[in-house]
Amino acid sequence: MNMPTYVIISLGGKQHRVREGERLLVDRLPYGEGKTFHPDILFLGGDGEAELAPKGVQVTAKVVGHVLGEKIRIGKYKRRTGYKRHNGYRSRLSQIEIETIGKKVAPKPKGEAKPKAEAEAEKPAEKKPPARKPAAKKEEA
Repeated sequence: MNMPTYVIISLGGKQHRVREGERLLVDRLPYGEGKTFHPDILFLGGDGEAELAPKGVQVTAKVVGHVLGEKIRIGKYKRRTGYKRHNGYRSRLSQIEIETIGKKVAPKPKGEAKPKAEAEAEKPAEKKPPARKPAAKKEEA
């Protein structure tokens, strides 16, 4: 399978069917604007093939911005009592864009391994706090 046409991801307890380059509104995410993240993949499909919980596939999504949803007005009314109450609510949402759907990239090795003696020589010596004296014993009279 060369390129999947769609993926079902899980975000905030909800499932979304997405394609590459698509934008969607989801419940507020803990990532800042412009940050990328990798949501959980539940299903990979397209080109007549399907794979449930695929391994080695990663979706990269970018937070475009944080927005407020449409205002919802709530009204309560009880007849013949003069009871009226109004309330409103605007859900906090995040707009995300699906950047890529593809294979996971292997993590890069962190530089060349230094010999242990060199690594210890670079670290400054740690200072230990002075030993505490035992408490003086009280004599009974």
